[in-house]
Amino acid sequence: MKPFLLLATRPEDAAADSEYEAFLRYGGLEERELVRIRLDAAPLPPIELADYSGVFVGGSPYTGSIPLEHKSDTQRRAEADLAGLLDVVVAEDFPFLGACYGVGTLGRHQGALIDGTYAEEISAPAIELTEAGRADPLLADLPPAFRAFVGHKEAMTSLPEGAVLLATSATCPVQMFRVRQNLYGTQFHPELDVPGLLQRIRIYRDAGYFPPGEQARVEQMARTAAVDGSPNRILRTFVERYARD
Repeated sequence: MKPFLLLATRPEDAAADSEYEAFLRYGGLEERELVRIRLDAAPLPPIELADYSGVFVGGSPYTGSIPLEHKSDTQRRAEADLAGLLDVVVAEDFPFLGACYGVGTLGRHQGALIDGTYAEEISAPAIELTEAGRADPLLADLPPAFRAFVGHKEAMTSLPEGAVLLATSATCPVQMFRVRQNLYGTQFHPELDVPGLLQRIRIYRDAGYFPPGEQARVEQMARTAAVDGSPNRILRTFVERYARD
């Protein structure tokens, strides 16, 4: 099988390694089947899409909607690299799944407005599939509603032109969408489980994802949330659908 590619932008080693392990675990992949490139550490090398089965973009502490002058040189470089790769990925309708920061990366590339209107602190809202979502092969074995972990300071306020809304929630209208046939973005985290979320809460406790002094409350929410593994199945289905020799 040709490997999948994970493009990561988490500067914290513990968070980056945990994210990689989660994509391996829930994608059902071996290390040789998931190539990771950390854009926080180095520029994106030349990528031949023919060498891969698909592309993942994970989450990030970067906020894409802030003014350019407030972004670090590393963030500006990483975003330029991602935009350049998406030019090719979208043109070829190449299998792509972006989670959280990845949904904004795809949405921004397609002209969507992204701002803080529908930010969500770390929580586990009910995600509801639309009619199109229930019919989409990536979501075919999921229940029509499920809970998933979120935590983001920006989100899409509307769909890009031509995109298909697959999932929504009461607190964030665009929780998942598709561009063309094979390009997906999820605002929620399909790779997260309780241990992974608890680790991120501790790593990013001062990053503005929940009010100061409320770490214990957020950790308790994570431990008791009714997240049943439905979001994780999206990764395995994506791998099974697009893996190729």
